[in-house]
Amino acid sequence: MDNRLFFPATQRNKNYIGDVLSRIIKKGAILEIGSGSGEHGVAFQKRFPEIIWQTSDPEILNRKSISSWINYEELNKKMPKPILLDVEKIPWNLPMEIVNSLQGIVSINMIHVAQWSSTIALFRESGNLLSEGQFLILYGPFKIGNKHISHSNYVFDDYLKMQNDLWGIRNIEAVSFEGKKNGFFQEEIIRMPANNFSIIYRKVSY
Repeated sequence: MDNRLFFPATQRNKNYIGDVLSRIIKKGAILEIGSGSGEHGVAFQKRFPEIIWQTSDPEILNRKSISSWINYEELNKKMPKPILLDVEKIPWNLPMEIVNSLQGIVSINMIHVAQWSSTIALFRESGNLLSEGQFLILYGPFKIGNKHISHSNYVFDDYLKMQNDLWGIRNIEAVSFEGKKNGFFQEEIIRMPANNFSIIYRKVSY
């Protein structure tokens, strides 16, 4: 059965995000938190065949979509099945082969459609899993100095809060402070199309 979901934003941004990943990816495994439809996952698995892209999502419909995308792209022999992962249920239940080869964690368009405690949990468990020099990348819209960078982001933020008052575009300084508390420094902020950012955090030892 074809359970593939299609998110138009994914098709628009996958190449740009892939270009950021191409600067830092090495051999090993990448854990994606909140993989949604799976379109990013299969795109990056195809673009970076030297790595293993482990998708995850708390929603069963999304995990079915991811599996369908893996089948559709004929990646079954290379790409593992999506795992059930709720970012706030720590410790995360990950396959040992992923833990042992993990080089980085990626979360795309997740933290603004989740409560703030999910961002806290993301950094906390990422800090537990990653070693010095390894990375966590966030992609999505952010505020800077608690101000939106565009009118469209302001409208989008209102739309999110109408759906759930715990959601919303996060302030980049608050996010990075949470990272610092868990052993990450903000290595780079990259301005992306459509008023988004990619933020690269790197694990350090104190």
